[in-house]
Amino acid sequence: MSAGRILVVDDEPQIRRVLKTALTAQGYEVFDARTGEDALLSLRNNRPDLILLDMNMPGMGGLETCREIRGSSEAAIIMLTVRDSEHDKVAALDAGADDYITKPFGTPELLARIRAALRRLPASAEGGLETIQLEGLEINLATRRVVSRSGEVRLTPKEFDLLHYLVSNPNVPIPHTRLLQAVWGPDYGDQVEYLRVFINQLRKKIEPDPSQPKYLLTEPWVGYRFAKPST
Repeated sequence: MSAGRILVVDDEPQIRRVLKTALTAQGYEVFDARTGEDALLSLRNNRPDLILLDMNMPGMGGLETCREIRGSSEAAIIMLTVRDSEHDKVAALDAGADDYITKPFGTPELLARIRAALRRLPASAEGGLETIQLEGLEINLATRRVVSRSGEVRLTPKEFDLLHYLVSNPNVPIPHTRLLQAVWGPDYGDQVEYLRVFINQLRKKIEPDPSQPKYLLTEPWVGYRFAKPST
């Protein structure tokens, strides 16, 4: 049985070959594409669980491809790039990526990032809590669905996991490090920019007024807090 289905998208044939060999040896079923356009076609045909996406491709670049993928897929996305500035990281996350890794990287680091991107919080939350009602919004932790008056609100798996953890620990400030390690894994803790981007995306999707959040609150110098409405 496959450990998961991975799509490798990179315009360098050697990188695609090396990654395919390394990932296949770990039990993953691997597909590859050399352009963003080919990646979108493979996405429809092969339905990968995770996509390794080069940020700097000719033609449809990695960021544009990432945004296109996010329009129709909840597959985990890890961006690959030779650049390591915070601006580039934020651009990748803002486009819909779950994580970011800088070339050159070793196989152990890549495998750890893949495991982190694919990990999910358990479906059920604390004490049997399964649904949370907000203003015109229902969060179902068991089915991992968020529904508003106008229909289903599409969250990426990592966005839902972050929301899940916050709503399962209401009304208490949760430090950045604890949030990162709970959602991404124990190897994370310093990537505060991840939280800034993901919280911002969540606010756009669930807050009545994202510019004046009432549920996902920032705790300066600490982390974030979910303000549970009183019943």
